[in-house]
This record gives sequence, structure tokens and C-alpha cells, in this order.
Amino acid sequence: MKPFPFDYIAPTSIAEAVALLTSEPDARILAGGQSLVPMMNLHLAQPAVLVDLNGVTSLNYVAERAGGLAVGALTRQRSLERAPQVRQRWPVLTEALAYVGHPAIRVRGTIGGSLAHADPAAELPMLALLLDATLTVQSAQGERTIAARDFFIGALTTALNPGEILTEIWFPALPAQTGWGFQEVARRFGDFALAAAATTLRLDDQNRCSEARIALAGVGATPVRAPRSEALLHGAAISTGLLQEVARTIATEIEPESDLHASAAYRRQAAGVLTVRALHQAWQRAEQAIG
Repeated sequence: MKPFPFDYIAPTSIAEAVALLTSEPDARILAGGQSLVPMMNLHLAQPAVLVDLNGVTSLNYVAERAGGLAVGALTRQRSLERAPQVRQRWPVLTEALAYVGHPAIRVRGTIGGSLAHADPAAELPMLALLLDATLTVQSAQGERTIAARDFFIGALTTALNPGEILTEIWFPALPAQTGWGFQEVARRFGDFALAAAATTLRLDDQNRCSEARIALAGVGATPVRAPRSEALLHGAAISTGLLQEVARTIATEIEPESDLHASAAYRRQAAGVLTVRALHQAWQRAEQAIG
């Protein structure tokens, strides 16, 4: 199938792009095109105007700033995956990005595009939630920031208002003595996750958990955190029995749906198993960080 006819405009600045979105209410942003173009071909999206951001080169960067990692929205997924400072200080991002589609997709797909598309089974929205990322958006009215926990509203739905462009994602640094884990199950490697879990675990000097984060994808209309399971871990000595209790609690914190790929029961079970595996990885890495 082919898309319906559309006009194409390629701005070279954020201000020009924002002005186009303001004047063209039926416009859609084109970044990497890995989600939008297939949707257009299937007639699931019918924009009257495509605003191609690829000429706005100021949105393509990876830089350490203000104690965290600042990523321009037009940064290619492959660039972030291969960035040395990301591998060293935000390794869970590097690990998760390897599961996003295939290398050819990551070479074109952008960080901002994946987050703005907000597929609930995608890896990057889950990682933004896990790492308490902050997203910067810009419109004709100015600039504002949105916490990742407030950004994802529903399946393919975000807190972006009409006329707004996602410009930057900022990931705080992981605290010292923090381990991380990532686990995913899919029909084939590179497919969207049937269920995925990402975790961080921080240990104190007595080898007790001082902070735990658990984020899940593929088990609801948005990526989700698991606050009750995180609370179980806080202040506790990590043990196999405790992790099994977390798995049982995870099942009560999610609302997966059945589809042609997997049943809700399968996703609920998989989420618990994957969370335990990811927490075990994080536990081992945190102990190694302590030495």
C-alpha cells in the first residue's frame, strides 16, 4: 500500500519547525520514519503535511550535562547505543538499545521519535521511566519540561500538546554502588517485547538495598513502574526468597491484555520471571561495584 498524498517541508531550525506545526494543524513530524512511514503506508496515519526534522542538526547530540546525560531528540538510536560515555555510565541504556529492532532500524530511528511514538512494548519509553528522565518540549509558547512518569498517557499517546516538538531527553546519572539489569522476551530477537523488565538496585555498605527501581514494558497501555515491588526491596537484604515475593507482587501491579501474540496470563507470568532475573543481575553488579 502507498500513503495518501501529502505536502513535504524540511525546516532547518527548531523555530521554523515550530512555526510550521503552528500554521499546519494536520502536520506530523518526520524524524527517523521507522514508525510513521509504515503507519502511513497502512493508512493508519494520514498527515496532510510532513515536517522533516532531519535538517535541524542542532537536535542531534549526546553530551554529559548538569550531572546527567543530555540527548538531542534527533539522535539516532545507534549513535546512543555506541556512545562510550553511555556504555560506561548508563550501561542499561546500551543494553536495552541492542534490543530495538535491528541495526538498520537503529541507524535511522531516533531517540525522540521512539519516545514520542510511545509504543507500550518499546524499550526506550521503559528506560526513560526507569531512569527518571526529563523530557524538554518546545512550542510557539516557549519551552517546558515533562517528567517521564507524566509523559506517557496511553498506547501511542503522550503529554505532547498540538504544536509541540520534543527536543531533548535528560537522564540523571546512576548513583554509586548501583547495579542494573535488563531482560526481555519476544517472538524473535528485534521484535517488540511480549514482556520486558529493567531494574536498578543500589546497595548500602551493609549490603542492603537503599534504592530499587523496576520498570516494565509490554504489560499495559504504557510502560509502568512497580512501586509496591520497589518498596518491598527498600531497606532489605536481597535474597532469593525476597525476589520471589517481588515476582508475586509484580503480578498484582500490572494489567496486561491478551492479543494474537500472547495471553494476559502469559505476560503476567513472564513479567515476574523477567523482573527476578533483572533484579538478580542488578544485585550482582551492585555487589561488584562495592567490591
